[in-house]
Amino acid sequence: MGVLRSTQSMQAEVEEMRAALFHGAGAGGAAGWRPSAGDNDVKRATGGDESAAGPRTVCVTGGISFVGFAIVDRLLRHGYTVRLALETQEDLDKLREMEMFGEDGRDGVWTVMANVMEPESLHRAFDGCAGVFHTSAFVDPGGMSGYTKHMASLEAQAAERVIEACVRTESVRKCVFTSSLLACVWRQSYPHERRGPTIVDENCWSDESFCRNNKLWFALGKTAAEKAAWRAARGRDLKLVTVCPALVTGPGFRRRNSTASIAYLKGSGVMLADGVLATANVETVAEAHVRAYEAMGDNTAGGRYICYDHVIQSAQEFAELERQLGIPSRTVATQSVGDDRPARFELCKRKLGRLMSSRRRCTYDDYYCPVTFE
Repeated sequence: MGVLRSTQSMQAEVEEMRAALFHGAGAGGAAGWRPSAGDNDVKRATGGDESAAGPRTVCVTGGISFVGFAIVDRLLRHGYTVRLALETQEDLDKLREMEMFGEDGRDGVWTVMANVMEPESLHRAFDGCAGVFHTSAFVDPGGMSGYTKHMASLEAQAAERVIEACVRTESVRKCVFTSSLLACVWRQSYPHERRGPTIVDENCWSDESFCRNNKLWFALGKTAAEKAAWRAARGRDLKLVTVCPALVTGPGFRRRNSTASIAYLKGSGVMLADGVLATANVETVAEAHVRAYEAMGDNTAGGRYICYDHVIQSAQEFAELERQLGIPSRTVATQSVGDDRPARFELCKRKLGRLMSSRRRCTYDDYYCPVTFE
């Protein structure tokens, strides 16, 4: 969702986005991300005709968010034509300031205004696209945590409406849904006397009652939204994959993703002690989305995928993460968690690892596990 920012803050964010854009182009990024003197509200696909969209045309919601921007960039590198579904005039203003579009749609990107809470606008945005990447989420920069109980409910409603719009849109056959590792890790307490750590993988779901009782609203929202998406897709003519990234980091994440990061870190001391506090570089997250989408074409990808690069294992590492985010250190509180005590849980991303490293055609059963709810 769009939020109000000061002119100075917005300009700083635009500059960071532009820097990330040009850095990607210099490292072999898509030629489509290039400056232009143009200032059109809407840019069309190659040839200037949206109705000409084909099997490599996709729509991305939240395309200028920290994660969404990286996914759009990765899609362009893979040769896709991308339609950006924007929700606010502010989002469009950012794109204008970045001067990111080429003339006559040669950049392979165009924009369309769409509200994730309005099925009809979603249908118009998705029409003509073969797939959808739903990355948008709700944030409240005015709140202490950046996320509220009401937003958890809204996010679940939005997820259901996005899937319904995908099903309703004849051209759409695939959807990649951005969830969160937080939808997997929160559950009722387990005894420490277990002989080994409990594995947390794609079969694990966070306990919604536990999240609600402990006011873990961000985790509740992500869990409820992902479950709503799976329910809406069940038995329908739509392939769905969900990616569950850890705390997303990378260049500029302090400014561009700070609200979501602070919301994510609620309960971080417990996550640290349990061995499930992890981070994922935004480039890894973006590549996971695109790989999953492409593998869905021949049924070698399906279900859920946990995505992370690094598990934070000490109070010192956590203090450094807090420093990078510019938030008051809570290391003193987390030091009561003995670093010498074995973690109760162990994260497992083996399923995503197989997908990311695959160089051969694999069978459906290698990657697909039916989605079940605890």
